[in-house]
Amino acid sequence: MSAFVLALVAGGLVGLALGALGGGGSVLAVPALIYLLGFTPAAATTASLLIVTATSLTALFGHARSGHVRWRAGILFAAAGIVPAVAAGAASARLPQPLLIAAFAAVAALAATRMLRPSRARSAAEPGAVRPARALGTGAGLGALTGLLGVGGGFLAVPALVTVLAFEMQAAIGTSLLIISVNSLASLLTRGATTSGLDWTLIAPFTGTAILGAWDGKRLAGKVSGPLLQRTFAVVLLAVAVFMLVDALT
Repeated sequence: MSAFVLALVAGGLVGLALGALGGGGSVLAVPALIYLLGFTPAAATTASLLIVTATSLTALFGHARSGHVRWRAGILFAAAGIVPAVAAGAASARLPQPLLIAAFAAVAALAATRMLRPSRARSAAEPGAVRPARALGTGAGLGALTGLLGVGGGFLAVPALVTVLAFEMQAAIGTSLLIISVNSLASLLTRGATTSGLDWTLIAPFTGTAILGAWDGKRLAGKVSGPLLQRTFAVVLLAVAVFMLVDALT
């Protein structure tokens, strides 16, 4: 199979994940760019940010039109996480890579486990209620984790919004896309020099099918129940955790 076709297929899967689940794009995009398309890790990270930014903004537009974006909570999350992400990113350079990968796997597994359990807070709280202190605190913690572990925060933002702020699943998905868009754009501003030399003949089709996949994913989210989406997302997180743990130990 040619690299061009692989880029088309991988882009569609990334877009479907972002549109339907509100996260997982960078987790899928980076391995696809490295293992399927032959990008170096540094180039794959920058290319992934470009792809995920374009796809997230597209998916965000669709979810916003459906009223599934909680703008205030999303802005609080994104703003609160910027400084902790920068500080944690600086600290991560001093830690062994296997330790970071193992920590990432542990966080993903914990988030998935919490989502698989019924959430008392979600049933007791008013759906979509925004508590500024909790949003700021959780956003700061999320920023620190994503800065330390070096991956965009969508796959952590969704369970955080569901379990901490008691968002229904579709609102968590839409709001996480706002957080992903802000975080990705901020990260890209620091990577301007690394965009030169990228293989745009592969990035362009990857991005195009990712955007189309995001629209399909958004429609899928509207047809499938929130609990089913939540369980699906939890299973994806567990799979990522297992893969990364094996990678850290081998």
